[in-house]
Amino acid sequence: MRIWRSDLRSLRFPGPTFLTIGNFDGVHLGHQSLLRTLQTEAASHAPTAKTALLTFDPHPIAVLRPDLTLCLLTTPHERLHLIEPFGLDLGIMQPFDMDFASLTPEQFMALLVERLGLARLFVGPDFALGRGRSGNVDLLRELGIRLGYELSVIEPFASENGEVHSHLIRQSLLAGAVQDAAQMLGRPYQIAGIVEEGERRGRQIGVPTANIRPIPQKLVPADGVYVTWAYLPDNCSSHPRASVTNIGVRPTVDGRRRRIETHLLDYPAAGESDSLYGKELTISFVSRLRDEQRFDSLEELVAQIQMDISVARRTLTEMSAVSDSITGN
Repeated sequence: MRIWRSDLRSLRFPGPTFLTIGNFDGVHLGHQSLLRTLQTEAASHAPTAKTALLTFDPHPIAVLRPDLTLCLLTTPHERLHLIEPFGLDLGIMQPFDMDFASLTPEQFMALLVERLGLARLFVGPDFALGRGRSGNVDLLRELGIRLGYELSVIEPFASENGEVHSHLIRQSLLAGAVQDAAQMLGRPYQIAGIVEEGERRGRQIGVPTANIRPIPQKLVPADGVYVTWAYLPDNCSSHPRASVTNIGVRPTVDGRRRRIETHLLDYPAAGESDSLYGKELTISFVSRLRDEQRFDSLEELVAQIQMDISVARRTLTEMSAVSDSITGN
């Protein structure tokens, strides 16, 4: 997939182009289904067509409603990384500002026809674009007759638990239900962040942790203790490390600032440096162990942490065994 981080008005592709547009936050099962449909339709109806995706940075809400708190499931970089395996020809990251937001639906669609050779647009039934989101599917269909493109409206993806939407995934994560979120995402939820130096309290009690600082807009699950996989900076696509992650303010030691702290169970291995400061660590959430809680003493806290580690090790070992049996390893 060729990625363009440019304004549409500076691009020109000959087409015909089969296109989808959206924020695609999370690249969840619904998004994945739409992308597969787009590829299938392009291959069967217009073998010479290009397939493309148009998304935005910053998120339109950050520009149109700066008073609202933005909780992203995926950063722009993560979005494109997750979309790339679907094999689209073009991925366009459109800079979003008030000037672009002021385009009428007709101006927007005319721009797509002129610059991308738009032949067919794939959207969901609630999709809308242009100034004031006035370009709903009915108007887009009318504009298609006038401008020379087709509109395909794809129904929302439904799993056995119901329709999949980004806002439902956010609700699950904010409630700590990381397994429910994973079912809708089609993979565990992840947070990547720079490891920063903390107060070294974990090291003092024999449980050193990596303090992770994600971007401010990234959604952080509810406070609590989680079973996680940790991906080291140079090894993010394979060989995850078993870990336990605490999110919260550490009430036993009178913590005040909310932190994400991850203890890697078997780190460092032989020959590895134990310093992760300044590097990026990716955390993949498997399940939630418990609420964060205040203990009467450090001894009680350490005892509970050791119990958490034991449960996490057993959970991840069982997961690995199941994965190996499926893959035949």
